[in-house]
Amino acid sequence: MSAEAGFEHRGGPFWDPRVTANIRAAGAVLWRTSAQGTVEIAVVHRPKYGDWSLPKGKLDPGETPVLAAVREVREETGLESRLGRYLGYVTYPIPGHRRLKRVDYWAAEVVGGEFAANSEVDVLNWHPLDRVMDQLSYPMDRQVVRAFTRLPARTSTLLLVRHAKAGRRDRFSGPDEQRPLDREGKEQAQALVPNLLAFKASEIYSADPLRCVESMMPLAEHLDAEIAIEPLFSESGYAAATDEARERFRTLVSDKTVRVVCSQGKVIPDLLEWLAGQDGVALQSARNRKGSVWVLSFVGRRLVAADHLDRSLSASVVKA
Repeated sequence: MSAEAGFEHRGGPFWDPRVTANIRAAGAVLWRTSAQGTVEIAVVHRPKYGDWSLPKGKLDPGETPVLAAVREVREETGLESRLGRYLGYVTYPIPGHRRLKRVDYWAAEVVGGEFAANSEVDVLNWHPLDRVMDQLSYPMDRQVVRAFTRLPARTSTLLLVRHAKAGRRDRFSGPDEQRPLDREGKEQAQALVPNLLAFKASEIYSADPLRCVESMMPLAEHLDAEIAIEPLFSESGYAAATDEARERFRTLVSDKTVRVVCSQGKVIPDLLEWLAGQDGVALQSARNRKGSVWVLSFVGRRLVAADHLDRSLSASVVKA
């Protein structure tokens, strides 16, 4: 790969940010815990290129990077994975073309499946962290692995969702708490489902306004799960008992399950600023638009990373 390739991790791009990639791809640092309790990283051999790399591939039409990362891991390795924290992206020019490729990467823990050689990958080797760098063909892959090693491999994930679109408040005659999702909001709620499942979401909590609950209903139906109502995460509940709401949110961090919390626009920024300030995490700039998601990673109950998924989850990109 070109020496001009760039890498970004939490806002530190080496590639000119004014250059827009016109080919999108996604991949993962796929990891497991060995029988000896050490972390091992999967490195795949691609006979077409004769290289050793991290599993990755181009997005299908209408696919988000999150979904592409999980799919590419499955197609290239036969393994099922659970996404964790975002690791950044690499960009590089395609030789012989005036085109730039961007590859987004996540940490991904193996949760099932078995490797079988296929048309893209003929060998998969597992390497401990202290040996994996020498096994990778490209400096960019090593940069991604370095981002992975900056924090513990295993983190707890809590997904914080802003409810989907519910139309204009001044056009709804009933109580604002009963304002439902509009057509676009319902599409957003459907689009959230596969993307939240990429992180293996399994439990759902929601503020009590109807638009929050309805944003979680497609996921609840898919999981055949109940939605636990949490009035403290509504704007009125949060304003009335901010300290209690903050502490309640932290208690939802779990190392056994991935929980989803749906809240409102005036709650999420303050809640995140408090968490980040308490735990010393720098938050990326984000518009916190309706239907967007914060992927929050914790070690114990300490926040160690906060990654925002915005445009890639819009209904215009993903159709349910």
